[in-house]
Amino acid sequence: MIPFALRRLLLAAPVFAGVSLAVFLMIHLIPGDPARLYAGLEASQEDVEGVRRALGLHEPLPVQYGRFLGRFVTGDLGRSLKTGRPVAEEIAARYSSTVLLASLAIASAVVLGSATGVVAAVWRRSAVDQAALLASLLGLSLPSFFLGLVLMLVFSVQLGRLPLAGNATWRHAVLPAVTLALPAAAVISRMVRGSLVEVLEQDYIRTARSKGLTEWVVVNSHAVRNALIPVVTVVGLQLGYLLGGAVVTETVFSWPGIGRLIVQSIAARDFPVVQAAVLLLAVTFVTINLVTDMLYAVLDPRIRPG
Repeated sequence: MIPFALRRLLLAAPVFAGVSLAVFLMIHLIPGDPARLYAGLEASQEDVEGVRRALGLHEPLPVQYGRFLGRFVTGDLGRSLKTGRPVAEEIAARYSSTVLLASLAIASAVVLGSATGVVAAVWRRSAVDQAALLASLLGLSLPSFFLGLVLMLVFSVQLGRLPLAGNATWRHAVLPAVTLALPAAAVISRMVRGSLVEVLEQDYIRTARSKGLTEWVVVNSHAVRNALIPVVTVVGLQLGYLLGGAVVTETVFSWPGIGRLIVQSIAARDFPVVQAAVLLLAVTFVTINLVTDMLYAVLDPRIRPG
């Protein structure tokens, strides 16, 4: 298990390096002078040059990139050009809000997707299976901003049951969590259905049925446990997507997460915050994939090399 984990870590290292380089270069290719923004639009050229030297923007890009990585590893992410506060403080609270929202969404998606996938597999090629397929297609096809607006219109405006935006109470998290959960549940549902259908056709399932076991016992005690092993990878990927792809949902519901912070920082050309936030999401995504691989190897030792 340890050699397998080390190999995965070695594979994750170049991914992280490539993402960090892409984030660093992307920010530097955006039109605009961060030194001018930090110094003020009415600052003299001498003041702007002084700020540029203070921020290290006058140095070659390889040197800036090395310092950028070094600061990220040590947790010194610099200061926001907009607020002057440490970037780490700007990101910390927003990141925890995004993690909370993504955790609620993935938990709901796993429960809903697994349940509908199992039902569709047991009653495959029936009206129930067709209805589950249609619901999955709708969940995957509807844009998150449209789905969020529809939920707001129904449950906030017309029914008045849930608040429109913010994060003051747990009720504020319901609509954005559902908006994120439904597309993920659709993916999980189709994965569970396909995996379970394949398992139900195995010889040991036929043997269990020939022993006179009820269909409920066969499905729950013999089939579901093995069918859910491949779903672990999908769940891990969906969690990564939810953390990194909640930008639109957070903006629609005014949820103070890291995705909304990125949008606001791009509009303000607050480059240190954008760099740190995007790189943090990328590191989180790579870490989730790594943990998913480890968990998958624990559940199914056959994939581990000898």
